[in-house]
Amino acid sequence: MTHRRPLIAGNWKMHQTAASAGVLVAEICAAIPPQSYDDVDVVLCPPYTALASVAQAIAGSGLHLGAQDVSAHEWGAYTAQISAPMLLEFGTRYVIVGHSECRAYARQQDEEINAKVRRCLKHGLIPIVAVGETHEEHAAGKTHERVTGQIREAFAGVEIGDVERAVVAYEPVWAIGSGTSDTPEEAATVIAAIRSAVPGLERARCLYGGSMKPENAAALLAQPQIDGGLIGGASLNAQSFAQIVDHARKAITTP
Repeated sequence: MTHRRPLIAGNWKMHQTAASAGVLVAEICAAIPPQSYDDVDVVLCPPYTALASVAQAIAGSGLHLGAQDVSAHEWGAYTAQISAPMLLEFGTRYVIVGHSECRAYARQQDEEINAKVRRCLKHGLIPIVAVGETHEEHAAGKTHERVTGQIREAFAGVEIGDVERAVVAYEPVWAIGSGTSDTPEEAATVIAAIRSAVPGLERARCLYGGSMKPENAAALLAQPQIDGGLIGGASLNAQSFAQIVDHARKAITTP
C-alpha cells in the first residue's frame, strides 16, 4: 500500500433486512476502534431497503454509506431503478458500479456501466467501478485483456480529474465466493495493468475484490498497488470485517 488512503467497502449483497442491518452496524461499530477512521475509509453497502436504517445507525460513527448500484438515468419511467439523486437523499457517498453479479444477472453492458459512472460523478457520488474476468477468461490467459478493456469502457469520456477521485475494484469472478483468490503478487500485477489502462488511475484507489478475508488481507494489503478491499461474505461478520479494517490500517501506519 502507498500514500493513497486505504478504503474497505463491505458489499452486503442481498443480505440484511432494515432491522437486522441496524444490529449488524452496531456490532461493526463496537468492533472497529474509532481511531481506525483516521487512517482508513470504511464503507457499508447494504441493500436499498436498508439504506435508511444504516444511514441512521452510522451517524457520527466515521463509517460511510454506499449503495450496490445506481440507475444510468436521472428520472423517468424506469421501473425498479434507483437514481443518483434518490441515493443522495440517504446520505450515500459511494456506489458500486459494474459488479460482476450485475453484469451477469442484470445483463449490464459496458455502455450502461459507463453511463452509471458518469451519473455518479455528475452528482458527486464516488463510483467503485468493478472489473474482472471469468474462470474461462482466466484459464485462457486473457485476464489483462479483459479487465483493461472493461476499465477503458467504464471511463470512456471521463475527465482525468474525475477518474482520479473514482475507485476501482478488481474482482476476479472465478474467485468470488470460492474461498480461493489470487496470490498477492498476481493481484497486484493485474491492478497495475488496470492503472496503466486509463490516465488518472495511477492516482486513484484500487481495491481487491476476490474473496478477501482476515486470513489473506494482510498479505494482499501489503502490496503497493492494492489500496483496500471490496468485501463480500466477510463484511457480514463484524469481527471479520473489523480485522480486515485493522489490516488496512496497519498496512499504511506500520513502517
